[in-house]
Amino acid sequence: MQDVNPRPTVGASGDPRSSADADPELTKTGTTTVAVTAADAVVVMADRRASAGGRFVTSKDTQKVERVHPTAAVALSGAVGGIQDYTRRLRSHADQYALRRGDPPSVGAFATFAGNLLRNGPYRLVRPVLGGVDDAGPHVYDLDGGGAVMEAPYAAKGSGTQFALGVLEGEFRPGLDVDGATAAAARAVESAIERDTASGNGVTAAVVTADGVTIDAYDDPAELYDEASTRPDTATDSEEGA
Repeated sequence: MQDVNPRPTVGASGDPRSSADADPELTKTGTTTVAVTAADAVVVMADRRASAGGRFVTSKDTQKVERVHPTAAVALSGAVGGIQDYTRRLRSHADQYALRRGDPPSVGAFATFAGNLLRNGPYRLVRPVLGGVDDAGPHVYDLDGGGAVMEAPYAAKGSGTQFALGVLEGEFRPGLDVDGATAAAARAVESAIERDTASGNGVTAAVVTADGVTIDAYDDPAELYDEASTRPDTATDSEEGA
């Protein structure tokens, strides 16, 4: 049954349009975002392509990774207009909390707020991955449109999820250093870029530590890893004894 009062749909440009007037395939955006924990840090990464329905590239230099807390960053996929507003709300909450309490919220409490905002606000088309560091250590949280908040050692979102997760499953090791976590994240996004038409044009990478968030852009994910030195050792016992 068709809804007689369709809700506005946010397009790739961020403009609200009636779902009755717009091709639904052109209002969808795709991307690949990942977050990986290290021993004392978190790496949050995303590709830089914005697209309409995965078929038309609207931007080749979109920053999908944002600092939203003194020691936390979020990578987002979904509708661009919703992403921009959601990011502003997260950052405002962290700032107001710090003004009232004297310190920013813990990353766990902040993730709970981020999940509640998804469930109660107009952000059902936003798919975030949150990474941060607090007194309890590094954290990655996978959030969904229903407000679920799930902590994991690594996570991926977006249209390239299946490709990215396949790489992370093979490359992640507990206790990785920052270089190792960065390499794993870069290879994961790179894998998605190779196969997912909605992902591409390099990556934006955030390194989150107890000292803050550093964000840089790279035209090629391969700039972030050294094939010889950062790939986890996958040699078998027989090969090591040869």
